[in-house]
Amino acid sequence: MKKILITGASGGIGLETARQLASRNYQVTLVARNREKLNAAIKTLQGDGHHILVADLTDKEDLQKLATHLRTEKYDVLINNAGAGVYGKFTEIPLEGQLSNMHLNMDALVILSYAFLQNAQKGDTLINIASLLAHSSLPGGAVYAGTKSFVANFSESLWYEFKSKGVLVMGFNPGATNSDFHTNAGGHASDFPKFVLSSVPDVARELVTALERHRKPRVVQGWKNRLMLFGFRFLNRKSAVAIMGKISPVR
Repeated sequence: MKKILITGASGGIGLETARQLASRNYQVTLVARNREKLNAAIKTLQGDGHHILVADLTDKEDLQKLATHLRTEKYDVLINNAGAGVYGKFTEIPLEGQLSNMHLNMDALVILSYAFLQNAQKGDTLINIASLLAHSSLPGGAVYAGTKSFVANFSESLWYEFKSKGVLVMGFNPGATNSDFHTNAGGHASDFPKFVLSSVPDVARELVTALERHRKPRVVQGWKNRLMLFGFRFLNRKSAVAIMGKISPVR
């Protein structure tokens, strides 16, 4: 039975991925900052042997405790799913919150990746959740898109460093998903055109499939998202950014 640790796992993509993996006989450890939500979440997992860890990854002490846990407790898979964003024009939203999101989306992810990979063995997998926006842009979500570009590039670079050891590092890039992420970011999923939205179960299903296939450094979720990125190849950058601006929840 493989052991998996998932951050940001009290809801959304993280929890749905945990549910699908538990149904495939994986042993899952859920990490999030809200104990009540974690206790409710773990009850929805099939099978036994699952665990929760309460940690706020924006808190330095909690982050270091989790990093130490990853160095001392063997996991076959780490999914760095925790992340946050905020919608708004860059100078019209508080800088402090944007810097906090940068710390969560990048610093915490790097620290946990480092702790996991120090002891990773052949067959192990690190999946970092980036975004479709890592390969496009999002006016009205500039800092979030920038952090996800970092995650994608970081993950692909590590893929090459670790592939000779038989350790897979993957950047998984979901598109806009009908989850509570948008509400937490100050918007709504309905702010996006329906044709670009994916369901949480569909995103999680593609993530699990990518994990079990165990081969690609970059996975872009959803045929619509892959088609859009393909189409961007035929546009100049100005036109591509303008398209993203038109579908942004901030206009």
